[in-house]
Amino acid sequence: MHNGDKLSQRAINAIELVVSGNPTASGDVLAPYRSGPKLIDFFADFGCNDVYGGGFPSRHVYAKDSLRALDKDTQWKAVEAAVDPAHFLEFDGGVEQAVEYINKYLAFDGLRLVSSRNRYRMARADDSLVEVEDITIAVDPLAQEFVEEQLYKCRVKIRDEDYDGAITNARSLLEAVLSEIQVRLIAEPQKADGDLGKLFKRVQKALNLEPSRPDVADSLRQVLAGLSSIVNGIAPIRNRMSDAHARSFKPTRHHAKLTVNASHTAVDFLVETYSYQVTKGAVHPLS
Repeated sequence: MHNGDKLSQRAINAIELVVSGNPTASGDVLAPYRSGPKLIDFFADFGCNDVYGGGFPSRHVYAKDSLRALDKDTQWKAVEAAVDPAHFLEFDGGVEQAVEYINKYLAFDGLRLVSSRNRYRMARADDSLVEVEDITIAVDPLAQEFVEEQLYKCRVKIRDEDYDGAITNARSLLEAVLSEIQVRLIAEPQKADGDLGKLFKRVQKALNLEPSRPDVADSLRQVLAGLSSIVNGIAPIRNRMSDAHARSFKPTRHHAKLTVNASHTAVDFLVETYSYQVTKGAVHPLS
């Protein structure tokens, strides 16, 4: 993370109102009230070891001081926890107004809260990673959990400047979705051997996405050929950029973002296509 990623006092003042549930200057209450003991419990999750008792400062002072004392990474985690939708389940205002309020102040720090899988995550304001809609292909909760985890890990690793890791997770995401579709549609699925290009060709055929099909319009044919290029480009990238192999360059932020965005776009299209064709009866799941 860059040095400028630590929160300014202006942002901390705004976040404190959400953490504590104190009203704004105009009297608006943005979040459920947290008592002194509950504030201690909140910050205990981020390494604080305070005890409530005599001499305890006012709630707003304690919340601000605790936020200010955290390192950059932990500050971000605390902000994400402050807008955990579960905390707002019985709060009439909902979490959205709290997020909107905090984002007004985070903007001055070049940061923002973004929606990610029913949660909010911290990101830099210039982070243009494509948002992918919920992936509902997997009925197995573990498979669904894995896909969501890869989406989140990609963003976190780019945020933390682990560009190799982001690229690896982007490839893993694409492979997981292709494998799931294959299992659903192909009677004798290919064994997992890491050959992403071969796996994609099997899924492409099962989903009627082959560019060579005579019933495919020329404009769509070019798009489908582009999809093949995306997969074929991502397929070997983990080996080419892995620390365990010789490579001519080290990936940077824009390389990682390109790979992650390309993978997410391919995944989104594949999942939408699968769902659409199942609904229309064009493909038939095995079970």
